[in-house]
Amino acid sequence: MIRPLTCALLVCAAFTSCSLPGKKEKEEPNPFGPTGIPPQLRAKNAGGTPISPGGNISPQSLRPAITPDEQIVFTDPDNPDASLPELSTLLKTPDKGPWEESETIARQRASREGKPLLIWFTDSNTSPMCKALDAELFNTPKFESWAKEKLIRLKVDANSSRKFENMTLGEQEDMNIRRKTYVTDMKKRYNVLGHPTLLVLSPGGEVIGRYRGYKRGQADFTWGQLKQGETVASNSYQSWRKDLEKKGYREWQDTKGRKVFAKLQRYHEGEVVFLEPDGTRSKTNESRLSAGDRAWIAQQKTLRGIQ
Repeated sequence: MIRPLTCALLVCAAFTSCSLPGKKEKEEPNPFGPTGIPPQLRAKNAGGTPISPGGNISPQSLRPAITPDEQIVFTDPDNPDASLPELSTLLKTPDKGPWEESETIARQRASREGKPLLIWFTDSNTSPMCKALDAELFNTPKFESWAKEKLIRLKVDANSSRKFENMTLGEQEDMNIRRKTYVTDMKKRYNVLGHPTLLVLSPGGEVIGRYRGYKRGQADFTWGQLKQGETVASNSYQSWRKDLEKKGYREWQDTKGRKVFAKLQRYHEGEVVFLEPDGTRSKTNESRLSAGDRAWIAQQKTLRGIQ
C-alpha cells in the first residue's frame, strides 16, 4: 500500500510550481534565502525553487528537523548534488566476516537496515573469557544464523596489533597506533572497564542493554540476555521510526531488494536525492528503485500536475 504524502517532492527549477492546481502553498521562510545555501557557499546568481513541507502535516509538527538543511555543507555550491555518492554504492556491503570493525559503518548499517547493533568489546589476545565466549556462543552455527537475521555486529578488539598486507613497516605501525586510539576512545565513550563487555544499541543509537563478563558454560544465559536486548531495541526502533515517518521519512528499496530509510530531499528529471536520519545524503535514478517506489513518485507527480 502506498503511504499518504508526508513530505513534498523536491524538484528542479525547471518546474515552475509544485502546487496543486488552484492552490498556493504557504512556504516557510528559509534563513539562507530561496536556495537554502549559506551565503559563504553561495555562488553568484545562484537560483533554485525551494519546496516547503506540505501534505496534511503542519509545519510545526515537522520541527525540529533531524538534520536541518542549513547544517549541510555542500562541496560545490553551484551543483550541490555533484559529489553525492550513488545510493547503490552506499548500500553495497563488502563480502567479509560477520563483525564490522568500523563504528561508523556499523551505525550506518543499523540505521539503514533497522536492526539493533551489538558491540563486543574484547581482548582476543589476553582474555580467556573472551575466547570462551567466542568459542561457546559467537562461533556456533545457531547463533550465527540468528544474529545474521537480527543484528548488526561490531567488534572492538583491544588487541590492536596486526599485520597489514601491502604496507610498509612504518605504515603498519601508524595503522596500529590509529587502531589503538580508536579502541581507547570507544571504551571511554561507552564507559567500558573490562572484557568481555557486550552492548546492545537501538538502530537510532540508544544503549538498550549492557552485559559485563562471561563464565564458561553460560552461553545460553548470555544469548538469552542478547535476545531480550534485541527485542527491546527493536520495539524502541519502531517508535523512533514512526516519529521520523511523520517528518517525511519512508523506506525505499532498490531493484536488488536493498533498503534504506530516508526522505526524498530533491527530485529532477528522474534523479532523486535522499537524506537519511544521520544526515547522509545520496542520489540515484528512479529507474534503479523498486516498482513500488516508482509508483509512489509517479503518484506524487500526478498530484502536483508534474508531467
